[in-house]
Amino acid sequence: MARRKRIYEGKAKVLYEGPEPGTLVQYFKDDAWALDKQGTITGKGVLNNRISEFLMIRLGEIGIPTHFMRRLNMREQLVREAEMIPLAIMVHNLATGDLAARFGMNEGTPLPRSIVEYYYKSDELHNPMVAEEHVTAFGWASPQELDEIIHMSLRVNDFLSGLFLAVGIRLVDFTLEYGRLWEEDQSRIVLADEISPDNCRLWDVSTNEIMDKDRFRRGMDNVEEAYQEVARRLGILPEGDARDLKGPAIMQ
Repeated sequence: MARRKRIYEGKAKVLYEGPEPGTLVQYFKDDAWALDKQGTITGKGVLNNRISEFLMIRLGEIGIPTHFMRRLNMREQLVREAEMIPLAIMVHNLATGDLAARFGMNEGTPLPRSIVEYYYKSDELHNPMVAEEHVTAFGWASPQELDEIIHMSLRVNDFLSGLFLAVGIRLVDFTLEYGRLWEEDQSRIVLADEISPDNCRLWDVSTNEIMDKDRFRRGMDNVEEAYQEVARRLGILPEGDARDLKGPAIMQ
């Protein structure tokens, strides 16, 4: 078998050259990072692959363009190759984490409305928060592209908030990434990367129990079980199957 060409490796995923021009294979790892903390969440890559697949498909059904094409196996999915915009778009529904700390708010305080923030994607600079002026002045996105990104992000928030609420999960905040798909000299903005407990804060509606990577960040136990519970509530993981997932237990 020919060795695949690795295009890029990040903290949670590896991108390989796809089988057709303009495609990539996105591989989900079990590696976990939080600031300078590194570890492994067993089965995370399998679960995030399926959770992200499920959510990307649902978003596509309501007209949100994404880079997702199809899942290939337990840890890989085929995606369209996009020119990534170097921004993380964070949507806040409750005051948590850094937002709560910056403004002296109690963790979990409801916000008057959803707040959208921008962060420049740079591990070396620790992903600094930036304003719209930085985005447009440095040419990371045009004003028109940024307007489209904000509009899409708020639509994603509305849809996912309702989807999670229906299974007893509160979408506290989450981070999205976008890219450009080019057709000749025309481009369009698409949702890219992933949507999973790695980049969403998810709390149980009744108990406020944390069901995402914050458990890893805070040194809490049952991290794997939290990811499994999210998948189970979304109907991806069979009820009552609490095994660490390496592949076969995920529903096809």
